[in-house]
Amino acid sequence: MPGSKKSRIGTPSEKMELEKEKECSRAPIRLLLVDDEKGFVDVMSKRLARHNIQTTQAFSGSEGIRLLKRSDFDVAVLDLKLGDMDGIEILKIFKKMDPHMPVIMLTGHGSQKASVEGMQYGAFDYLTKPHELAGLMEKINDAIRRREKTDDTNEIASR
Repeated sequence: MPGSKKSRIGTPSEKMELEKEKECSRAPIRLLLVDDEKGFVDVMSKRLARHNIQTTQAFSGSEGIRLLKRSDFDVAVLDLKLGDMDGIEILKIFKKMDPHMPVIMLTGHGSQKASVEGMQYGAFDYLTKPHELAGLMEKINDAIRRREKTDDTNEIASR
């Protein structure tokens, strides 16, 4: 019928707009981004901010650990190869500090061994650089949903 509203969203741009509206209606996701590539971190932080993700930047493993001691984060994105520490070692420390915080490993030096090792030590997932923003956003949102389920389960169990 002329003048009637569509019953569903059709075009990709309409879907993206609807997704953005959902993102803006919730509290910002607090993300800790640990990577020694300053350009990558700056660009990624700006792009994530457009999707209601508040990014705290760390350019070394030790800086990431200090930031996690001072603040709570919903999720972390951690590079595997850093100048001062190995990403797997940082992952182990993060998981001791906040066992429920999902950690997404991100690296330009992907290897099957590193992926398996990261997952064994509690990484939520493992992505290689460069990775499309949409894929990273999907992993971040999956991690947040899983953390919320874990938090709800822990709350019910503690009653």
